[in-house]
Amino acid sequence: MTLQEIMQTIAMLSTEERRQLIKWLMDTLAEANATQPQHSLLELVGLGAELWHGIDAQMYISELRREWDDRL
Repeated sequence: MTLQEIMQTIAMLSTEERRQLIKWLMDTLAEANATQPQHSLLELVGLGAELWHGIDAQMYISELRREWDDRL
C-alpha cells in the first residue's frame, strides 16, 4: 500500500478514528525516540583539532580583530 493510498483511506475515517490514529502515531514515535541512543555534546570534544595544529590561538584572534577593524 502506498502512502497516497493510506492517506485516502485515512480521509474516509471519522474524526474520532483520526484522533485515535494520531494518538497511536504519537505514541509509536515517542517509543521509537526513547529507544534511540542519546548523545552528548562531549562526544565532540577534540573533533577537528588537527585543523588547528600549529596555529597560535592568540595570533589568530588578533588577526580576526584586525580584519574587523579594517572594515570599519
